[in-house]
Amino acid sequence: MRRDPEVWGGLAMLVVVLAVGTIVPVAAPPGALLVPTALWVALFVAFLVATAVLLMSEALRTAVLYTVYGAQVLLVGTLVVLAPGAGWLPILLVVVAAMSTYVVPVRVSYATIAVNTVVILVAYGGDGGLPEVALMAGLYLFLQVASVSSTLALTRERTMRQELAEAHVELRAAAVLRDEASRTDERLRIARELHDVLGHQLTVLTLELETATHRDGERSREHVERAKSVARDLLGDVRETVGELRRRAPELTESLGAIVRDVPAPRIELTIADDVAADEEQTVTLVRVVQEVVTNTIRHAGADVLRVEVDADPGGGLRLTARDDGRGAEPVHHGNGLRGIAERIGALGGTVDFDGSDGFRVEVALAPATTPALARGGAR
Repeated sequence: MRRDPEVWGGLAMLVVVLAVGTIVPVAAPPGALLVPTALWVALFVAFLVATAVLLMSEALRTAVLYTVYGAQVLLVGTLVVLAPGAGWLPILLVVVAAMSTYVVPVRVSYATIAVNTVVILVAYGGDGGLPEVALMAGLYLFLQVASVSSTLALTRERTMRQELAEAHVELRAAAVLRDEASRTDERLRIARELHDVLGHQLTVLTLELETATHRDGERSREHVERAKSVARDLLGDVRETVGELRRRAPELTESLGAIVRDVPAPRIELTIADDVAADEEQTVTLVRVVQEVVTNTIRHAGADVLRVEVDADPGGGLRLTARDDGRGAEPVHHGNGLRGIAERIGALGGTVDFDGSDGFRVEVALAPATTPALARGGAR
């Protein structure tokens, strides 16, 4: 089972609600309920269902979410008013106030606290003196404000950690691409110099030696022929070096490893097969794809583990598979990030598939590189 803190927190809330609601009809003194027990239990079951639905709020549209939340607030207020003899029942008001921070804006949470405080005054105003009622209302007001404030603080902390992790991934990706751009510029500069200087000189040397072959003297001709052969070999070596400098790709394992390194959560398992060979354009594309996948996992998945695997295709291309163990998304909504991945892969003649039925999976297939790649990734 995935150890998601929100899941455990939601289960804890359900246990508290169920325990409190079960005690009332069983242990409440005679006359504690103003309506038949069966009716009160039916209202409690409806409240329990609304609470469970809200704990799955990510699957609900906003309008439905607010409707269910409104029903929950109305039901809990009704339960408390109809059971003034159950002094522990207002704890459900605290639970509802704490849950509100996950489903409605902050101002609505504090409005809920105000409504719940009125419910306490109505429910217990006729049974005791004003000081006792005021003390009880003040106590539960404090508990609600404290629960909402602490929940908001935890939510803000979680959001800040998430934003920090996203910024970390984006910064690492930008650094990788910046370094590669610098290396590319340097390679091109060296290639131009080799071509313009050495290549030109060797070409002139070859022409001069070609002219010398037409002079008289067999012994001179023999030495000149050998020199011409060496010069041609040198010129071929220069041209080959220029081509290699232009084609040379960054080391894939190093580039992708820099992006996922030190990400606090989720745990990222990166595996790159030994036979993977990516050119410069493919590497830059995979860097951007992994950046987007990691950012989306941090932001949306609630996952413990993200596995990223890069393999060589038998046809000469590359395959990248990224799968997390998070909550998934069915159907998959193609936002700017997923559309960006599809556009990048399509520009290289590849394909991409998204599946959110069991966690979230991204499968990328890249066509073979147009030029042979010289840098190879290693297993990590």
